[in-house]
Amino acid sequence: MTRPRGRPARGQGVTRDAILDAALGLLDEDGDAGLTMRALAARLGVTPMSLYHHVTDRAGLLRALSDRLYGGVLQGIDEAGGPVEGIRMVLTRYYDAVITHPQLTLAIFAEPAAFAGASREITDRLTALLAALTPAYLLWRDILVDHAHGSGLALIAARGDAARVDALRAAYRQALDCLLGQFGES
Repeated sequence: MTRPRGRPARGQGVTRDAILDAALGLLDEDGDAGLTMRALAARLGVTPMSLYHHVTDRAGLLRALSDRLYGGVLQGIDEAGGPVEGIRMVLTRYYDAVITHPQLTLAIFAEPAAFAGASREITDRLTALLAALTPAYLLWRDILVDHAHGSGLALIAARGDAARVDALRAAYRQALDCLLGQFGES
């Protein structure tokens, strides 16, 4: 049996984007357990070692996926019109990213070293926005992030049922508005 080499046929090397696309596909199909460097290499038709030219390790792969998926969450937050609206924007965008690829969120939970980059920046920004509103900003950060995760991950069971997905999205936004109403600006 011939093992695949680091470069696929016709001299085209594997790219970081191809690695990230394939990794998201594996996560979506098989969950966290399905995303191994061996499975990823097999999907791409390369050796596992060739992946390490693009990502440092599995945690690095998850960080890169997180940066790709969550990278736009903070764009334009400075123009949000106050801390409450900024929090609403951050959490709504983050929730939308979580429901796009919920298995990535679960994989990051399982691999603490993957919590960096965009994930950390979102958390830090949310913390700062909440600190402008309440001395209990860490408690509120945890409540709001847990709500986004719980509501977003609940959509795993609703996949394929568009009406249920829409209802759950609407319920998330309604609950978020209720929670943010505690700060008097919503």
